[in-house]
Amino acid sequence: MGVKRCWKFSRLEGKKLGILPRVLLSLGFWFAIFQSVNGLRPLRERARSWGDEWLFVRKDENDLGPFSAWNITGTYRGSWRFLDSTNSSSRFPDFRKSNGNSILELITTPTKITGVHYVQGVIIFHDVFDNEHEFGGAKIRVEGVYIWPFRQLRMVANSGKEGELSQEDDYILSNPYHLLGVFSSQVFQESPRDKHWKRKHSPMYDMEKHCNIEIAAQISRVSPAQTDGDRDRYHIEGLMESPSVDDEGDCFSPMLLNASSVNIEVYYNKAVNYTLMVTFVSFLQVLLLIRQMEHSNTQSGAAKVSILMIGQQAIMDAYLCLLHLTAGILVESLFNAFATAAFFKFVVFSIFEMRYLLAIWKASRPMSSGEGWEAMRRELSVLYSRFYGILLGGILVMYEFHKFLRLILLLMHSFWMPQIITNVVRDSRKPLHPHYIIGMTVTRLAIPLYVFGCPHNFMRIEPDKNWCICLGVFMGFQASILLLQHYLGSRWFIPRQILPEKYSYYRRLDLDTNHATDCVICMTAIDLTQRSNDCMVTPCDHFFHAGCLQRWMDIKMECPTCRRPLPPA
Repeated sequence: MGVKRCWKFSRLEGKKLGILPRVLLSLGFWFAIFQSVNGLRPLRERARSWGDEWLFVRKDENDLGPFSAWNITGTYRGSWRFLDSTNSSSRFPDFRKSNGNSILELITTPTKITGVHYVQGVIIFHDVFDNEHEFGGAKIRVEGVYIWPFRQLRMVANSGKEGELSQEDDYILSNPYHLLGVFSSQVFQESPRDKHWKRKHSPMYDMEKHCNIEIAAQISRVSPAQTDGDRDRYHIEGLMESPSVDDEGDCFSPMLLNASSVNIEVYYNKAVNYTLMVTFVSFLQVLLLIRQMEHSNTQSGAAKVSILMIGQQAIMDAYLCLLHLTAGILVESLFNAFATAAFFKFVVFSIFEMRYLLAIWKASRPMSSGEGWEAMRRELSVLYSRFYGILLGGILVMYEFHKFLRLILLLMHSFWMPQIITNVVRDSRKPLHPHYIIGMTVTRLAIPLYVFGCPHNFMRIEPDKNWCICLGVFMGFQASILLLQHYLGSRWFIPRQILPEKYSYYRRLDLDTNHATDCVICMTAIDLTQRSNDCMVTPCDHFFHAGCLQRWMDIKMECPTCRRPLPPA
C-alpha cells in the first residue's frame, strides 16, 4: 500500500513539482522495491553451476566486526596419519597403515545462531585397512558445527539410516571431482576403493557401533600465491579421536588430518583440456587413416595389410568411445566435452576403420566376388559377428581379470605385431606408409601416457612411471621393426639359413641371344642381348621391364600375359 500511495502521489503532484523532486521520488520508489525483494531472498543461493555453488550470508545478520563468514563448502583433498606413527590401540587392529590420503566433502548451512553454521559431510580415507581384508578405504559420514568467527570446526560421526539420501549425498552425486575419481578407480582398478561404499561389509561399519568419532579442526585461508583462480581456498587441520563407548580404551590412536580445498574451476579446465586433446588426436588419426587408405588403394596393396591389426585398433577406439560416453553421462556438467570426444572416437572406428577393414577383407578374397551376393553377405555377416563378438568378449575379460588391467592394456597396444608377422609370412613389400606407422604410434600413446603418466591428471590416478616406460619402449620397438621392414625388406632380421627358397625374378634363361620380345605392359621392346637388372622373368617364362612389372605387382599379383599368380618379389 505504501508503494502504491507513493506512486499515485508522484503522478498527481508531478506537474506541480520540479525536475529534481521527480528524480528523488523515482529513486526512493526503486529503492523501496529493491529492499522488499532483498528481504525475501533466502540465505542460501544457488549459482549458475554446481562448481560455483557457494552459500552467501547477508552481512547485516552475521557481521561480527572484522570477521567474515568464510564459506568452507566444497571438496578437500589431503592426507591422514597417526600421531604415534602407528596404531597403538588393539581394539581395531585392522588399522595397520600409518598414513594415507583422504578426501572431505563438506556442506555448510547458516543457522539461526549468529556465527554458527551447520555442517554435513563425508570423509573418505584411502589406504586405511590391511590388504588382507581387500579394503582400500573407508567412508565416514560426519555432522557438526562451524563456528566461523573463531574458524573452528567440530564434527562427530553420523551413521544415519541405510538407503537414506542426505544433503551431502546429493552434493557428492553432483560433484565431478568425486564421481570421476570413483569412475576412474573402478575402470582402471587403481586400488579397491569401491569397497568403502559397501558399509555393512566394511570394518568401519562395525567400528561406528562401538566407537565415538570426534573431529576438532581449525580453518585457515591459503595464501593468495598458492591459490589457483579467483576462488578462495581454505586449509583444514585437525585431530580425529575415537574413544570407546564402554570405556575400554580408544578404538584407535589419535589421527591427524590435513586437507586443502580443491579448486573446481581448475578441475573443470583439466577435464575440458583432456577432451580437447582426445578430439585433436582423433582428428589426426582420421588424417592418417586416409593417407594409408590412399597408399593401399589397390587390391594388391590392401591385401598386404593385416586385417587383425586394423581390427585391434578399431576395438581399442570402440572401448575409448564407450568410456568417454559413460563419463559424460555420469557427470552431467561435463557431458558436452566428453560427448564430443566420444563422437570423434565413434567416427574413427565406425566409419574409417570399419571401412578399411571391409576393403582389406574384400582384397584378401578376390574369388568370392563372383560367387554371388548371398555368399558374400554370409561371409560379411561372419566378419561383423566376429568383430562385435570380440568387442563384447573383451569387456567381459577385462571385468573378470581387472586386477591385470595394466597388462591387458599393454597387450592391446601390441597391434603392430600382426602386421610384422604378416610381412614375414607373405614377404609383403611396403604395406604401410611410414607416416601412418609413426603417426599412429604417437597418437596411440597420448591417452595412456596422460592417464598413467601425468602427475596431476583429472582422473586422480597415481602415476606409474615404470608402466609408461614399458609401454613407450614396447610401442617404439614395434614401430622400429615396421620401419626397417619398409626400407630393408620384410625379412631383414631373419637369418637366411632358415628362410624358405625364394623365387628370383632375375634368373638366367637360356635363349637365343638374337631373340627379342616386347613388354606387354609398356608395349616396347626388351633387349635381351644385354641381361641386366632392367629385365625380370616370371615363373611362366614371360619377360618384362623391371620397373613395369614392379608397378604391376603393386596393383595385381598376376602375370600380365597369362594371369597366373605371381610369387612375392
